[in-house]
Amino acid sequence: MHFSSEPLITWTEKGLYCEAGGFYIDPHRAVDVAVVTHAHSDHARKGSKLYITEKSGVELLKTRLGKNISVTAFSYRESFTLGDVTVSFHSAGHILGSSQVRVQKGSEVWVASGDYKRDRDPSCEPFEVVTCDAFITEATFGTPKFVWKKDQPHGEMIYEWWKENAEKGINSIVFGYSLGKAQRILAELAPFPVDHIIVHPTIVALTQCYRDEGRQLAKTMTLQERIKQKSKLQGELILAPPSIFNEEWKEFLGPYKTAFASGWMQSGGWGRGSYDKGFVMSDHADWNDLNRTIMETQAKKVFVQHRNGALVRHLRGQGIDAHPVEILKPLIDRIPSGTNLTLI
Repeated sequence: MHFSSEPLITWTEKGLYCEAGGFYIDPHRAVDVAVVTHAHSDHARKGSKLYITEKSGVELLKTRLGKNISVTAFSYRESFTLGDVTVSFHSAGHILGSSQVRVQKGSEVWVASGDYKRDRDPSCEPFEVVTCDAFITEATFGTPKFVWKKDQPHGEMIYEWWKENAEKGINSIVFGYSLGKAQRILAELAPFPVDHIIVHPTIVALTQCYRDEGRQLAKTMTLQERIKQKSKLQGELILAPPSIFNEEWKEFLGPYKTAFASGWMQSGGWGRGSYDKGFVMSDHADWNDLNRTIMETQAKKVFVQHRNGALVRHLRGQGIDAHPVEILKPLIDRIPSGTNLTLI
């Protein structure tokens, strides 16, 4: 691949780097300036001197990384300057505060998507299409087999499954990520007549961050509070990570059925994972929405992270200049070893 000049964002051992701005995007290790798309642990890591993120995600970031981290925050679409570039955050629709990072130098615009989805989600801002010259996209579900129905009534589906089990005196345990998925489920269930939902300790503080940002979530009770009542758990809905079965709570669970809420359930994965039920509920774009988004950005160049093979081949077949993100190495790293350089 030929660049007429150095790419505005490069791929380094520490992750995505904008030399003109002097910052990394979701760095893999501690750096001086980390522009963070959202608070999930594979995007927000400890140790950086300064974190820059979208305002509604600040408390999530502090809850994950520590209250004393140095954070500068900006609202969606608010432009700010770093070095020689102009930067702004645009909603990724992934979780609360999740952002795409728009970087502009002169007339050239690059966008790093972070994780994103386009499904309806009452727990966070909806996805915003950002036109650009170069688009760095995730591809967690970047194969054609991952396509699901949009606007599924997730809240109703979970509520009906729970009530069916409750009528039999059976508890319902829904597994999902403690940040993002748990709060989305609580937001989906908010319109239903729910007295309370029991949540695992890992979900409590993160859920409060959502409430503090004004998100309407179903009422919750912590697992500790419920157990202190000393009455048998019967017909309850419990949100928890799978680790609950390795903890002291197991003896209090009583009879139960399990479900997993994830895009991975699209291929019937609950049977292989020994779950009783699977809800196809993803916080990432499916194959169709990945392609739709790429087209709508009008990007001339596309760089794909994660499961990039199938998507890169498909995009090239559509006449799009697409590549794995790893090609975005700085110039010095792209020169074959043994080449003599004259530095002027």
